[in-house]
Amino acid sequence: MAFLSDELLGEIHSRAARYDAENTFPEEDYDQLRKAGYYAAFVPEEFGGSGLTLSEIAAEQTRLAKAAPGTALGINMHQIIVGLGRMLVDAGRSEGEQILRDAADGHLFGFGISEPGNDLVLFGSITDAEPTEDGGYAFTGTKVFTSLSPAWTRLLTFGADSESSDAPKSVFAILRREDGGVTIKDDWYVLGMRGTQSNTTLLEGARVKAEQVLGRVDPGPNLDPVVLGIFANFEILLAATYAGVGERAIEVAVEHVKKRRSVMNQTVYANDPAIRWRLAEAALLMNAVGPQIREMAALVESDAEPNLGWLPRLSAVKNAASEASLRVVEQCVRACGGSSYYDKNELSRLYRDVLAGLFQPSDQESLHGAWANMVLGPVAD
Repeated sequence: MAFLSDELLGEIHSRAARYDAENTFPEEDYDQLRKAGYYAAFVPEEFGGSGLTLSEIAAEQTRLAKAAPGTALGINMHQIIVGLGRMLVDAGRSEGEQILRDAADGHLFGFGISEPGNDLVLFGSITDAEPTEDGGYAFTGTKVFTSLSPAWTRLLTFGADSESSDAPKSVFAILRREDGGVTIKDDWYVLGMRGTQSNTTLLEGARVKAEQVLGRVDPGPNLDPVVLGIFANFEILLAATYAGVGERAIEVAVEHVKKRRSVMNQTVYANDPAIRWRLAEAALLMNAVGPQIREMAALVESDAEPNLGWLPRLSAVKNAASEASLRVVEQCVRACGGSSYYDKNELSRLYRDVLAGLFQPSDQESLHGAWANMVLGPVAD
């Protein structure tokens, strides 16, 4: 049974074009999602949530993305962090409980991981995490693509501790907006996914107490529950969100070609063999995405022992969804013709939105590098 009602998704869809055109945060969407219990949908029941599984929340993200990609991608970051909290608790790490309880209480989590020019992404930070006398940390650095900037009340972030005796360590923690030390720039002037309002965030000695620290981890690829929790939920839920963009593009194109008539052939374009081939090709591409998402979600929530081979496999799921959706939207634009070039056409917005998947981790370069190492081994000396 679906969690988000069709009526709610219809209302969210009706506002998507306006938020995109205005380049504003979809406050009404988030108000409705909060009231519908979606902030806590992925939180286990024992912590006050609805207890959806990873596969189930992924399916909801796909449905939401079909209604409003920007809103879906924004709340996706919240759900990723809730998923991290779940994996920490499942691993016996009580630090994750604060995430689950706060999400159940209506807090909205932002994602403050990416940094300008840092292609290590999750595996090493250029933000300074300075130890404080009370056992906490003060973070100083710049975070980019910080989704939900106008609205988050909690922010997942990390930095590098280079001062402690066991340094270097990557320090992951939850910042609280009310504690200050954060400046948000008004710089989200972008091609698509405008509703995420992923503004640059300046951490200016932003402090966390010891209990807000989720973990101190060796830099680099590893299977610490903090790193794996972020990585796994990020890749799977991002894939699910972009899958929604591709699926929606097909719906829009099908409706259009059933009405659009060819003067030359004196029939609707839905009867044109070339158009039928294009949309069949689009449907085939999307048909292959869902099973990959469900397979990896089931693996992550299984009792299987994680290994480093999971990381490239998780990257592959995101890549499959974002690349397939990009190709699908292109096919749909081609099938619908010049009218899809106008701003008022939903395909125009979907085309701009789907391009964001090119930049989000894992990109194709790191993906192919990881798979080359897995298949061929490291480069020989």
